Amino acid sequence: MCTLRLLAPGPEPLPKLLSAPRNRLEGKVLETVGVFEAPKQHGKYETGQLFLHSVFGYRGIVLFPWQARLYDRDVASPVTEKSENVAGHGSKEVKGKTHTYYQVLIDARDCPHISQRSQTEAVTFLANHDDSRALYAIPGLDYVSHEDILPYSSTDQVPIQHELFERFLMYDQTKVPPFVARDTLCAWQEKNHPWLELSDVHRETTENIRVTVIPFYMGMREAQNSHVYWWRYCIRLENLDSEVVQLRERHWRIFSLSGTLETVRGRGVVGREPVLSKEQPAFQYSSHVSLQASSGHMWGTFRFERPDGSHFDVRIPPFSLESNKDEKTPPSGLHW
Repeated sequence: MCTLRLLAPGPEPLPKLLSAPRNRLEGKVLETVGVFEAPKQHGKYETGQLFLHSVFGYRGIVLFPWQARLYDRDVASPVTEKSENVAGHGSKEVKGKTHTYYQVLIDARDCPHISQRSQTEAVTFLANHDDSRALYAIPGLDYVSHEDILPYSSTDQVPIQHELFERFLMYDQTKVPPFVARDTLCAWQEKNHPWLELSDVHRETTENIRVTVIPFYMGMREAQNSHVYWWRYCIRLENLDSEVVQLRERHWRIFSLSGTLETVRGRGVVGREPVLSKEQPAFQYSSHVSLQASSGHMWGTFRFERPDGSHFDVRIPPFSLESNKDEKTPPSGLHW
């Protein structure tokens, strides 16, 4: 049994693991927040499972699972449910296999300390009014891969601080884990399913830099007598080597079903040029793209710099932008 302790000023835990001594502050005390459990090698985690994110270090709780199709360009698999071959990025056919992700809530106390993220992770929706570019977000909502879950248990009846925690979950000491879904969570999942669903994940590694992309369809809006389709995409960069590298440039190619091909170049990503090191090997951010067509593709490269000043390009795995043509307009707010 391994006890999970976090550095804390008095009774309020700070979201920094004891294993990071540089974060120990004078006058702070250790607060026990739970007990680690063995990670599941088989099967899924249940609603209400508490966890520590193995890469970004935040505390969270599982709301419900998603079964995604993982297209890993580094792995050749003879078994396939669906295959993909995106034009404009070579002729390699990639086989998809089922992989479990989870919709989770992030503990609000930990959000300010997640330095390897461009912002507090949120799920964005289209606003329901005439401004087709307006978005709104649900902060502290994330998608986590099964292997990133470090499960733990707690005797605290409200172990996660998030405005939706008590609206979605309730404590039941007879259950394992002792947090069960309220009717509001089930209703919210059902009503917002098209805009929450995680279906495809794309992954590729170049020179020990792994890029993972998850696209989400957000919906369609009418603007100036035309239809504008919106997607959000989440990108995670991971340095699998010990050499320190820094992202300097991005180069995107965006193809629309209408026949247009757009090229986008720029410094860094979301205003940052993250450094990937052995101590902080990953960085994650989200962005958005819109097309005047119901589908398209994106691919490209990230340019990284080594300590000696040399550069190398890392491939962004190509991914499809697909719309849910059968769905109505996106939600205008939280539907309960």
